[in-house]
Amino acid sequence: MSGETRHTIGDLARRTGLSVKTIRYYADSGIVPPTDRSSAGYRLFDAEAVARLELVRTLRDLGLDLATIRRVVDHEVPLHEVAAAHAEALAVQIRVLRLRQAVLTVAARRGSGPSEVDDLHRLAKLTTREWGRLVDDFLGSVFADLDDMPGYPGVIVSMTPELPDDPSTEQVEAWLELAELCREPEFRARMRRLVRQHAADHDVPGLPRPDAVAVVRDAVAPALAAGLDPTSPDADPVVATVTSRYASLHGHSDEADLHRRLLDRLVLANDPRRDRYLDLLAVLNGWSTGDATAPAVDWFIRALRARMPEPVG
Repeated sequence: MSGETRHTIGDLARRTGLSVKTIRYYADSGIVPPTDRSSAGYRLFDAEAVARLELVRTLRDLGLDLATIRRVVDHEVPLHEVAAAHAEALAVQIRVLRLRQAVLTVAARRGSGPSEVDDLHRLAKLTTREWGRLVDDFLGSVFADLDDMPGYPGVIVSMTPELPDDPSTEQVEAWLELAELCREPEFRARMRRLVRQHAADHDVPGLPRPDAVAVVRDAVAPALAAGLDPTSPDADPVVATVTSRYASLHGHSDEADLHRRLLDRLVLANDPRRDRYLDLLAVLNGWSTGDATAPAVDWFIRALRARMPEPVG
């Protein structure tokens, strides 16, 4: 025996934190064979064997199976190739775990019953291609026959969600909720009507114009912040600002007709699901989340109704 230090299984157990039983198994199976034996027949391991054992321990901690580890330590396959393959497999597992976590988180938050949990689970298992078809079907339904709408391609892009290859838990949760919205017939129908109203407002010459919701949002923000009552006379200047701005943008002059037209558009747009869709879209696409429009729209609807004549009869 050379003068090089030799270690017993007990020494290795203390050095590595592995149990004696585990090291003995590695030795018996040939994964970490002993260098030689003592005069009493005990297995001894040199520095190379210790390094091999420490590599085995590290790879086991990283989740590799023993058959793969044996091929690595026996130099049958490069470690970097195994690492790459294992990292890819882990990425798939992590994605699956995030989906499961999202389903359980959403179900717990809603107090879901068995049928809703099953529905959420099926949504979570949609493939990328199936998800794409769901989104395309929703947008196709909303924007049907509007190919000639000004800015159509840009509007479609601005409404299209993209689930990242490596989504966060928050993005997976947003994905599930948005998928539910996309499948909801009443929401589809409402968005279809809203888009057509938007197209009608833009069917005038000139540059793209803000829609009714954008005009209201910008003008009403100070009144909301100040806590102004929309039915009070103090709100008259705000109503006048909005109606004047909308009239100049869209070529309407008759005040009564203008009020009815604005009210029609705002009532349709005053759906919290619309804001929610845009918020979920921002989470998925990594965009900044805009301010909710519903409070401003609701304020202005009340203001308009307070200033419109009561229907006759």
